[in-house]
Amino acid sequence: MANLLYQQIEMLSREKHIEPEVVVSAIEDAMVVAARKYYKSEEDLRAKFNQETGQVEVYSVHMVVEEVTDAKKEISLAEAKKKNPAAEVGTEIVAAKPTDVLGRIAAQTAKQVILQKVREAERDTIFNEYHTRVGELVTVIVKRAEGPDLIVDMGRTEARLPKREQSKLETYNIGERLRVVIKMVDRAAKGPQVIVSRADASLVQRLFEMEVPEIYDGTVQIRFAAREAGERTKVAVMSRDKDVDPVGACVGMKGMRVQSIIRELRGEKIDIIPYSEETVAFAQKALSPAKVTRVQITDPENKKLEVIVEDSQLSLAIGKKGQNVRLASKLIGWDIDIKSEEEKRQEIEEQMTALTAPATPLTSLAGVGAKTIEKIEAAGINSVEKLAGMTPEQLMEIPGIGEKMVDKIYQAVNRFYEGGTATSEAPAEAAAAEAGSAENSETATAVEEAPGVPEVAEEATPASSEGDRRPAEETKS
Repeated sequence: MANLLYQQIEMLSREKHIEPEVVVSAIEDAMVVAARKYYKSEEDLRAKFNQETGQVEVYSVHMVVEEVTDAKKEISLAEAKKKNPAAEVGTEIVAAKPTDVLGRIAAQTAKQVILQKVREAERDTIFNEYHTRVGELVTVIVKRAEGPDLIVDMGRTEARLPKREQSKLETYNIGERLRVVIKMVDRAAKGPQVIVSRADASLVQRLFEMEVPEIYDGTVQIRFAAREAGERTKVAVMSRDKDVDPVGACVGMKGMRVQSIIRELRGEKIDIIPYSEETVAFAQKALSPAKVTRVQITDPENKKLEVIVEDSQLSLAIGKKGQNVRLASKLIGWDIDIKSEEEKRQEIEEQMTALTAPATPLTSLAGVGAKTIEKIEAAGINSVEKLAGMTPEQLMEIPGIGEKMVDKIYQAVNRFYEGGTATSEAPAEAAAAEAGSAENSETATAVEEAPGVPEVAEEATPASSEGDRRPAEETKS
């Protein structure tokens, strides 16, 4: 019986990959719990597994003291002497508790405790084994589906492949073999602790290490990788040997090496880019296949770049739904702002126009106090035009400017522009009035001169008649 029980313990230990002592300890703890529940006692109980007899013996333990303060855990020296003449203060008196009377309920309780202890020991073993293997490439078999997640068999334990770690292009079948990377080990997770991934960028790196000997031996290094699983991956590589082309080594003869990885990723596109220490040159390469005209660092502290491309290359540089520029930004670790040549030209023209345009001082605003103007000018706003282009949120960021003051400022700006419009309309009306008066004066002059014309005509008429008579008289004579 003893040998049979211990054989079962050893078998369970091998199956769960835990030490036999852990299982024995779990059995002892289970018997203590069962005995305490049966005897309804708060005594200090201990259990001991006897490998020879195969029995788990339960004992109650009392500490020998001179003066008893807790009868459940202590015993006086006189009482201890009755049970053990050699007892002294500070020693323990052990009394056996019968276990054959525990019954079915106590046995069920012991079973639950044993299962819990073994499960905890197994989880500790799994965590200790796999938490140092994060990022490692392993082959698993799809075992079952739990909702959108997949449970895969790693051999010694099960792992979880969550929906977020699955590639968009892939569908999985029960019993299918997959290459995955160990993403993390969650000690507090319910169910499988090991989380594996098919969508992580490290999967592509591990596959390159398997396919490219130069990467495996360290001649070629993968410096950075950015991936959108199922769509595209960008990999930046560099060579330690000047005679070895890092891109050519990864592509292989006729693309055999990279094609093998593409097949494993079910047709995912892979861009292999030479790494450069210079940010500008690296950014130009990272945006391939688009051709970049120039790159300018706009904010070194916040890592921001401005990239200018030809108008025909703008859509290619941005990519489908911004994918190309998003991956390039992730690869180099900088924020990228892409503009076409035309957009940049218009931006420069607007800046030049703003510089050459006359600026109206803030003192022109009626209804805004001098102290408020000082606060606005301290924030770098020196003209009415610049103030009019700001949002209420931007104005409220200025120290000392509140919500009521913002409304007051906007009302003053509106009055300023409305007054400017009225002022510009007034000269036009004056000019129209002057033009009307000029026309009226010309008309009056014409009317004054018009009556003289008939008089001249009347004076001319008799003269012409006398001239007509003379020739007539001459004709008669």
